[in-house]
Amino acid sequence: MSCPICKKESARAYRPFCSKRCADVDLGRWLSESYSIPAAAEDEPETASDEENEPGRNLH
Repeated sequence: MSCPICKKESARAYRPFCSKRCADVDLGRWLSESYSIPAAAEDEPETASDEENEPGRNLH
């Protein structure tokens, strides 16, 4: 298996990375939001207060 950062052979102690440096580079990319996972925007769910404020709705 090769290191995803520098492509060198991975080291058992830092797998899948080859060194602490490459592991830290990867962590820094996640923390700076360089990596992202695409996702579709979700609609906001209705809340109970939205239903109560609906015109013409009689809850009694």
